[in-house]
Amino acid sequence: METEASFPSLKKRKLAAPKSHGVPPALEATGSPGSEPPPPAHDQQPPPGDAADRISDLADAILGEIVSLLPSKQAVRTQILSPRWRHIWSSAPLILDCEDLLPADADEDVLAGLVSNIVSVHPGPGRRFCVPSCFLRDRAAAVEAWLRSPTLDSLQELEFWFKSYYRPQPLQQPPPPSTVRFSATLRVLTMGNCNLPDSTVQELQFPLLKHLGLGLVSISECSLHGLITACPALECLLISHGFGFCCLKINSLTLRSRLLHQDFDYGLHVSVVSAPKLETLGCLSDGFYISGQDDLSRIVFGSTVIQGLHVDKLATVVHTVKILSVTIKTLSLDSVIGLMRCFPSLEKVYIEQYTRKENNEWRRKHWNLITCLDIRLKEIVLDPYLGTKSDINLASLFVMKARVLELMTFMLEPRDYNDKFLAEQRRKLQLEKRASRGAQFHFTTDRSVRRVSDMHHVRDLDLIDPFVCC
Repeated sequence: METEASFPSLKKRKLAAPKSHGVPPALEATGSPGSEPPPPAHDQQPPPGDAADRISDLADAILGEIVSLLPSKQAVRTQILSPRWRHIWSSAPLILDCEDLLPADADEDVLAGLVSNIVSVHPGPGRRFCVPSCFLRDRAAAVEAWLRSPTLDSLQELEFWFKSYYRPQPLQQPPPPSTVRFSATLRVLTMGNCNLPDSTVQELQFPLLKHLGLGLVSISECSLHGLITACPALECLLISHGFGFCCLKINSLTLRSRLLHQDFDYGLHVSVVSAPKLETLGCLSDGFYISGQDDLSRIVFGSTVIQGLHVDKLATVVHTVKILSVTIKTLSLDSVIGLMRCFPSLEKVYIEQYTRKENNEWRRKHWNLITCLDIRLKEIVLDPYLGTKSDINLASLFVMKARVLELMTFMLEPRDYNDKFLAEQRRKLQLEKRASRGAQFHFTTDRSVRRVSDMHHVRDLDLIDPFVCC
């Protein structure tokens, strides 16, 4: 059924919006981080009985943690809230993310000047530092100076980011030499749009690194394996747009989440030697732009071989994987059933499809298999769902056979979101015959699910379910 939310009526009781003192452009030309902010418009004590400012009564350390969770621009602007807050930003660990400071089309000179200003006035320590990867080419000396600043001592998160709206060639610039000085403290590292020569990778050792993201990176196969080996505590790995390698070997006792996306359906061979904690896997694909079977990606778990989305050889099942994301060019029930047999402990499956050519007549072809197959899925997402025969046949499999199903989400096109279409789909799916009496079926146009192509930050993989929009 479609979930609807109802709220109590606010008839006479209205909440007045808090008054804004007109935040001055502290991040623009009129001021700078750390400079003395203007006094508040009024600094009166609240009358007895009125709501008091309880947050300001908290200890500095707690307020500092609150500020460190805010986007960079909002964190700096907390200095103008009241005299109590003036020193909190400068005493909290520095979070400097260029994506938060200015609009995406902002002048790079202004952005670089702002970063220099913040690094010069904040005493540190640094917790997160994120700058666009184009600065590695256009402002290499400035980036090196920022990274060598004492403000960034003990840095925990470092990111050179880029937006992968299209597939350009990677920059030839390597990461700054000063990256090495954070080897002992980094927990999160994203290197985007750069070149990682063997000589650079040989110097990298990250004993505490848990999240590694590589986007539009040129790196040799040997160096890629060496980099992963140099991260013994690695939990999350995100690779997007890779050059210079066609094989990836995973041998990690700590890895929990692994995501490869965009252009990795061109013959990439992934060999999972050992990953006993791997729970989230994506994105498996049958190759949207691929016509030859030999050009599809291959992933090997021990003796089990998955070519594209087809399980060629099922010798060993993988019990650890609970969340799986797949992109399907041609909706195929054979492929879905094969993956469920390979990953028998699956709890959540995200299916993103592009074309619909098969009827998926599972009642005739798969009846015996479906009868004995233990479907443990709790959550399924079909994106998009157009109500075609293939869609209905695939969805009805889970409706009628998934005994512990809790939620099934149908991502609809806006044109299909109407009473007539919804009533027709409920009838065709036979929801009243569902195997799980507590299952809910949600038809929506809201983007509540994050597609694989939307993931640009390895931090997203640290979530309990990285495909759910927060």
